[in-house]
Amino acid sequence: MKTYGPKKNFLAIEDEHSSLDTASIAVVSAPYEHTVSYGGGAADGPSAILRASAYVEFYDDEFDNELCFDKGIATLRPIAFGNRTDRDALDMIEQQVDALLDMNKFVVTLGGEHTISAAPIAAHLRRYPKMSVLQFDAHSDLRSEYQGSPYSHACVMARVADFMEPTSITQVGIRAQCIEEAHYIRERGINTFYASAIRRGLYGANWQHSVIATLGKDVYITFDVDYFDPSVMPATGTPEPDGFHYAETLELLRGIVASGRRIIGFDVVELAPMKHLHHPDLTTARLVYKLMNIAHASSGKASKVKSRRSK
Repeated sequence: MKTYGPKKNFLAIEDEHSSLDTASIAVVSAPYEHTVSYGGGAADGPSAILRASAYVEFYDDEFDNELCFDKGIATLRPIAFGNRTDRDALDMIEQQVDALLDMNKFVVTLGGEHTISAAPIAAHLRRYPKMSVLQFDAHSDLRSEYQGSPYSHACVMARVADFMEPTSITQVGIRAQCIEEAHYIRERGINTFYASAIRRGLYGANWQHSVIATLGKDVYITFDVDYFDPSVMPATGTPEPDGFHYAETLELLRGIVASGRRIIGFDVVELAPMKHLHHPDLTTARLVYKLMNIAHASSGKASKVKSRRSK
């Protein structure tokens, strides 16, 4: 598997800390976009995240470390899908994630449309059969098919529920779905935390605790950036009003690890970059790095590397 060098890799770090042989973290780029239903551009998401990451600081004050030097982060070259779509495209992603998990890497997958998430989830499930999936999203993505395709981005969690126990899926931030999806949630026992219920205080002030209580010990996170409010994240194909903000989201992510659970991998999808509007790309890149830091918080140690970002 070929990797990017310092000019294109995540955080633009030197070879010493981005070699696949030595890095503990591996970043997979899956620029797949085949079933867009509103705004396009998700195929450009992974490259935009990598470009923006060159302006993310190495140091995290919360953990007093430079994770990229402590653990190393290798960035693989993007998967070239060619004419492959649907199941064939997912198989390509799954094979790459499988190979990296076999190498004991912590795998981060960047999309692309949300369809891609079924592949890394399946790969992780084989190694963590009791894992939970925590889905950040404005949409429940539980349609049996959409616009004639069962592999639409609007169906990804239905495809995940085909191969894992639906009660092991937790959704947060949902505020747009069809009635069939609402019925599916009730009938299959999916843990869905609607945005309206959270905002109306149905889970109390610490709604994050209610979400965490539904999760098992091992947690895989799939993060569709349209979970955020459009004021935070306008650069996505299907933005929805009444979304969530960055700080309250980090409280939930921190709480997962503080509760004794562990984040075993994650994907971030559906960034659709907008020309001349850079903050969504940087926000997503920072989210990716912050998730890495939180996932490694229990074992992280302060870095002894004294490198500094040169702006």
